[in-house]
Amino acid sequence: MNGIKKQPLDLEELIRKKKEADSAAAKPKFLTKAMREKLAAQKAAEDKAKEEEAERKRKEDLVKSNRDFTARLNQRDGHQRSSIPTGPKAMRHDGNGPTNGAPVNGARGGRDGGPKKSANSNGKRSIEEDEAEILKQRYLGPEVNKSTFSAQKKRRRTTEKKFNFDWDASEDTSKDYDPIYAQQASAIIGAGRLAGFGEEAEEEAAKRYARGMEERDPIHGRQRAKEYLDQFYRGQEVRAKRNTLGKHWSDKSLEEMRERDWRIFKEDFGIATKGGAIPNPMRNWGESNLPSRLMDVVHSVGYNEPTPIQRAAIPIALQARDLIGVAVTGSGKTAAFLLPLLVYISGLPMLDEYNKADGPYALILAPTRELAQQIESEAKKFATPLGFTCVSIVGGHSLEEQAFNLRNGAEIIVATPGRLVDCIERRLLVLQQCCYIIMDEADRMIDLGFEDSLNKILDALPLSNEKPDTEEAENAQLMSKYLGSKGRYRQTMMYTATMPPLVEKIAKKYLRRPAIVTIGNAGEAVDTVEQRVEFINGEDKRKKRLGELLQSNQFAPPIIVFVNIKRNCDTVARDIKRLGFSVVTLHGSKDQKQREAALASLRSGETDILVATDLAGRGIDVPDVSLVINFNMAHSIESYTHRVGRTGRAGKSGVAITFLGNEDADVMYDLRQMISKSSISKVPEELRRHESAQSKPVKGRKTILT
Repeated sequence: MNGIKKQPLDLEELIRKKKEADSAAAKPKFLTKAMREKLAAQKAAEDKAKEEEAERKRKEDLVKSNRDFTARLNQRDGHQRSSIPTGPKAMRHDGNGPTNGAPVNGARGGRDGGPKKSANSNGKRSIEEDEAEILKQRYLGPEVNKSTFSAQKKRRRTTEKKFNFDWDASEDTSKDYDPIYAQQASAIIGAGRLAGFGEEAEEEAAKRYARGMEERDPIHGRQRAKEYLDQFYRGQEVRAKRNTLGKHWSDKSLEEMRERDWRIFKEDFGIATKGGAIPNPMRNWGESNLPSRLMDVVHSVGYNEPTPIQRAAIPIALQARDLIGVAVTGSGKTAAFLLPLLVYISGLPMLDEYNKADGPYALILAPTRELAQQIESEAKKFATPLGFTCVSIVGGHSLEEQAFNLRNGAEIIVATPGRLVDCIERRLLVLQQCCYIIMDEADRMIDLGFEDSLNKILDALPLSNEKPDTEEAENAQLMSKYLGSKGRYRQTMMYTATMPPLVEKIAKKYLRRPAIVTIGNAGEAVDTVEQRVEFINGEDKRKKRLGELLQSNQFAPPIIVFVNIKRNCDTVARDIKRLGFSVVTLHGSKDQKQREAALASLRSGETDILVATDLAGRGIDVPDVSLVINFNMAHSIESYTHRVGRTGRAGKSGVAITFLGNEDADVMYDLRQMISKSSISKVPEELRRHESAQSKPVKGRKTILT
């Protein structure tokens, strides 16, 4: 023995492992259409291989049985041929002739003088009968009516374990891909023949049959014909419903969609919903029930197809329901809450001299200035054509300037929590008629310490329009009935990428029976981003590798480089500038104008590379970012997820390269788990074998192996 003692099992750790395993097993697993097709192909290949193997064994058994039968037959024939005498019966003395005093030439029992029944005294057949039977089996085959019952085989069959199909027929999804369901023959009820022709010809034939019934029976024919046609049309409806089962949801109309189709639709887009009375998602913009004026704006902006969060959240929000949206970054959450908001305030009176001092109708809260201004820019695309005013209240601008922007009132205000609290405390703004609240990136606001500010803002809202915390809050008709009236209810929506306990606490306090929409797996990077990891220790080596990546011309600008501290921003930016690239920086020491100028130059293409801290990790939407480089690994896996989310947005692909060192041991386990869940990323061997990646560190306790 080498002297190493085994550590005793930790009961708490075993309980924790079991809880984690149970929670992981309880999470719904969604299979995309491609994954289902792949599984179906694998299953078909396995079934085909099993059938071929069974056929091969059957043929081998058949050949073996024929060979054994032929061998037994030849052996039997040889024995009988050796025992058949060649002389007359009177000369037989080998015991095969008549014995026991049987006459040789007298007492004929048959027509030919032989015995009528060729059997000896023991009931055995004679040699002639055996030979005739063998010849008959050789040329005519065995008797087909002969029983092959075997008690042993019967017992074996009944004791074998039988497979029970424990699934409902409606769960079968093979009809989507099986061509046998594409066409089905239908029958005319009462006509006595199949009608494999079109519906019009079918209907015409049924009408002719009904007219014939009227002519043949003048008294009751009319009533019988009417009953027959009613039965025929009901049968047509049943056949129409049956024939739609073989179609994919994209080939069906909204009326033809069934529960099974909606389940497949949600699986295809990774949509999971929770709550009572949740409406079905919309399949396209035409089914969104948005006003035509707003739809014209949507098409003019260039939104051709809704994203998964928009498909699921917009129908719920249009029913005046409170909502919690959990979706990965870059999934189109901004339009998902802006469009229902505009529909909501469209039913309210326009702001005038009498009510503009009572505050906005809608309030959107964002954690950072950049995200707030980005939401304002996106909101103006939709609100301005409809005649609504949108104003942002963020730090970095003077309060006098923002008060001047609010002089004529604004239906929509986008604000950061800290600056909005300053405006409320200085009486520059009131929320007397605010009835629509949106908290975007709620988890990030909690991380930045805005919990008290959020509570102050939400407590400043009028209490008279709060929804009841009962099942009435899930009743879409009841909630929608008060829209546009003075007694309208407040609608609160929260969008987040993760759900930490503090976010859940705020949701329970201010939201009433919310519907929860989850897109994909919360807290994971999107599948359009390829995540790469390189172990590089030391600043000089990392700068050299950074230069190699930028000069390789594999990635087109814009490119974002993340560091952990402000001082490194300027240092790394100077090194990149020496390589001949145009670069800007973004960190907390920059004032608002410098931040806006840096982002504007990156979006316009004047600058190729942005070097930033985690300030740019959330909410910064720069189109077509091809590469994200983590010069320093983020301190938490959540920050890493949001950094990576700056690329691969709007369905496009991207690459994220992370430099790791020994100082990043605390996040290696989570990073390994994150990369292993990605379908397009591969865990490098060095990270997979690293000691710190094998266990999750627990604060205040020893590292626990998992």
